[in-house]
Amino acid sequence: MTLAPCAAPTTAERIRSTCIRANGALLAIEGAEPVTTPLHHLLSDGSFAVAAPLDAAAPSSAQAVLELADYAPLPLREPVRSLVWIRGRLQQVPAAAVPAMLDLIATEDPNPALLQVHTAASSPPADDDPRYALLRLEIESVVVTDSTGAESVGVTALLAAQPDPFCALESCWIRHLDSAHRDVVARLASRLPAPLRRGDVRPLGIDRYGVRLRIESADGDRDVRLPFRKPVDDVVGLSQAIRVLMGCPFVNGLRARRD
Repeated sequence: MTLAPCAAPTTAERIRSTCIRANGALLAIEGAEPVTTPLHHLLSDGSFAVAAPLDAAAPSSAQAVLELADYAPLPLREPVRSLVWIRGRLQQVPAAAVPAMLDLIATEDPNPALLQVHTAASSPPADDDPRYALLRLEIESVVVTDSTGAESVGVTALLAAQPDPFCALESCWIRHLDSAHRDVVARLASRLPAPLRRGDVRPLGIDRYGVRLRIESADGDRDVRLPFRKPVDDVVGLSQAIRVLMGCPFVNGLRARRD
């Protein structure tokens, strides 16, 4: 729900942000039990590089679904903000190509799980040291679902989109806002229609387009977006935009200067 028509992240942008925020993902391979994968990286050709346990390596061209969950930073009654399902066919990455692909991924995402991917030069794993096979998921469909419904996204739109500039820091900011700045949350909540202020208002999300609040009440949960006047691209602009939402008369947080 949005209080007025406004710009908001596109579905493709939301998916790209979820890819960064989701620390782990679930990989369901046809004919096998779902496994947790610590690595999911969108490649420039429109496929996803994923890591699967060596003992769960899939046959070539096996159908699979990669599920990414976007969890709220706070312990809410309904903690999942959205789910992304990426369906396609798995392909084995040739052994000779694995080191170069790992290096390519590391330049964009230095994920520690990259060190656990098996290569020809890998030493034998210890009993408590899991090793993974590097696979490539050739995308056939991408669908995201949240409280507003479900929507599919094409690979071209996904590649053209950029993640939100604040998505990597959002969780820390939301937790700090909720624990140390309840006064700010109260000021933001005062912008809501009176019926919505009857529940417990918690910060749910922050992006370049606005702030999202979750209202938990006896009648159920409701998500509301408070839009900024215009999208912001840096921390300074974000701070100013939040002050405007709060109704602060001094956008830069400065005291009024008397002539």
